Amino acid sequence: MAKVAIHPEGTKIPLVPLTHGIRKGNILQVAGQVAVDPTTNELVGTTVTEQTRQVMTNIRRVLEAGGATFSDVVMCRVYLTDVAHFAELNDAYREFFEESFPARTTVYVGLPEGLLVEIDALAVLD
Repeated sequence: MAKVAIHPEGTKIPLVPLTHGIRKGNILQVAGQVAVDPTTNELVGTTVTEQTRQVMTNIRRVLEAGGATFSDVVMCRVYLTDVAHFAELNDAYREFFEESFPARTTVYVGLPEGLLVEIDALAVLD
């Protein structure tokens, strides 16, 4: 079974050695997404709420390009720059998933300047 690179239409291929998503069989791994508009490469938002919404929009684009939806997501990893942003992240994150939520790990990290959150997702398709 071959791996298939997933790049949503209109999204530039990254300059770094990664793919927006990889699908192999019924597994789709979405690479860590940040709050950058994929059509302009501009940072979107200065708050965790704004950035989380853009990140989740970017994840949706990769999921759809790979034949999946948020209902197929079984796991997310969230990378936050500040523990104080946890509640704000949860409020925005909740807008994109219905019960039951995917499993999730949240860690606190350093990200490039201006970025407050990064999220990756693992989807399993029927």
